[in-house]
Amino acid sequence: MSDTKPQNFLQQILSQDLADKKHTKIVTRFPPEPNGYLHIGHAKSICLNFGLAQEFGGECNLRFDDTNPGKEDQEYVDAIAEDVRWLGFTWAGDIKYASSYFERFYEWAIHLIKAGDAYVCHLSPDEARAYRGSLKEPGKDSPHRNRSVEENLLEFEKMRAGEYDEGACVLRAKIDMASPNINMRDPILYRIRKLAHHQTGDKWCIYPTYDFAHGQEDAIEGITHSICTLEFADHRPLYEWFIEHLPVPSKPRQYEFARLELNYTVTSKRKLKQLVDDNYVDGWNDPRMPTISGMRRRGYPASAVRKFCELIGVTKAASTVDVGMLEFAVRDELNESAPRAMCVLNPLKVVISNFDGGTQMMTQPVHPNNADMGERQLPFTKELFIERDDFTEDTSLSRKKFKRLVLGEWVRLRGAYIIKADEAVKDAAGNIIEIKASLVPNTVGANPPEGINPRGVIHWVSATDNVNCEVRLYDRLFNDAAPDAGDKNFLDAINPDALIVISNAKAEASLANAEPGVAYQFEREGYFCLDSKYSSKEKPVFNRTIGLKDNWANNV
Repeated sequence: MSDTKPQNFLQQILSQDLADKKHTKIVTRFPPEPNGYLHIGHAKSICLNFGLAQEFGGECNLRFDDTNPGKEDQEYVDAIAEDVRWLGFTWAGDIKYASSYFERFYEWAIHLIKAGDAYVCHLSPDEARAYRGSLKEPGKDSPHRNRSVEENLLEFEKMRAGEYDEGACVLRAKIDMASPNINMRDPILYRIRKLAHHQTGDKWCIYPTYDFAHGQEDAIEGITHSICTLEFADHRPLYEWFIEHLPVPSKPRQYEFARLELNYTVTSKRKLKQLVDDNYVDGWNDPRMPTISGMRRRGYPASAVRKFCELIGVTKAASTVDVGMLEFAVRDELNESAPRAMCVLNPLKVVISNFDGGTQMMTQPVHPNNADMGERQLPFTKELFIERDDFTEDTSLSRKKFKRLVLGEWVRLRGAYIIKADEAVKDAAGNIIEIKASLVPNTVGANPPEGINPRGVIHWVSATDNVNCEVRLYDRLFNDAAPDAGDKNFLDAINPDALIVISNAKAEASLANAEPGVAYQFEREGYFCLDSKYSSKEKPVFNRTIGLKDNWANNV
């Protein structure tokens, strides 16, 4: 039996085109609009476009479709380029911009006017909507549709010269106002926007629409396969109309695939921007956000995101993917790659009465299943911290139910001694503030003497040699599987427990050297990484990347 994986429909198309010698080299592109940060849906498109180019020995361009200066910013350009690099991809040549081709787009608009295929329309936006018709009714011709070529050239030059206010007129293609495809009903090619552009400055006050720029950018760059999501399928006839009616240097073809939809997630840029602007989250790279930068800051490995995109596959059928698949990919990757460490989130002091003081170094593997990752040293001291929830005075709890420290019984400290809880010290209010314990000698790395039966194994850190840190427990941002479905207000579905901040956690001393981007498994707690935004040497901040198990499984 062959181990070769079946090809998806795009791989089949590219394979056949190369076999038929339709193309000698595959050239794809990833064309984001720089009006926000990229999200997990874009990650699928990045992996697809760059991945196909790699697989077939071709090239992929990173091109910014920067035709709308009112919503775009250099910040987004820089962030998007960083996201693509982080995912492990390299684009062909320099970064491309639609704005680099503005002069040629203008010349091609003139070409359409001269051919009688475009005209300047002075309908107001409201009038234009009324003339456009509906899905059931054809549109009506604009009263300006039959202007002469000379008049249209003059009017278009006035638009470029800034003689008209925004909204006063547009340049439209002359196609078919009765077309059943509304996109073909004399679509807008240029509109007036008296705004500076992040690449071209104040050179232009008219800007091409995405529909007019898209195919022509592809043609200029020699794109062979223009891969879009399904919502652009109805735009393909227009894409092809421009290619056929303009003197473009090549003839790319558009193909569509199903975009990534995740449950418990919102990927609308408008809604993500609202979360940022209204301070529901701490910026575009908040670890609760489904943005690539948010996932990076949270500690998701790029390899896990790529693996997830591979797992969900590429089809033409729209569907919603369980976000648990993404979390599984992250958890599976980190289980293999993350160094181990110990961190006590809610410290309870334990004093070992029969430890003679000083520091004894306990040797532990960096990873229990990968000796090549080496060993780490844990300082064992007279005073330790354990998790408050790892101790109880309730001796009635069965061993099966509570495998931690019980008053009068034994437990093993991870990689160290077996200890017995001898006394619980309480404050005036009756709160336990300290455990007095005794260790069983000669039990480091050895079985206990007969008659001593520890309940289980718990983690710990030295109370006098540790890293005082803040730990941020991140979870899913929404507690509704479909937060923006129908007429729901997605803000009502925000999970109030999506971030819990623990300000006084105690981590093992080795984490003083932790670096952003390196994930650790805090034993028995989950996977964590140093926060790239708020951490300092004086007070490290660790973000929970993901728990050790899926606590949402029953809700999905």
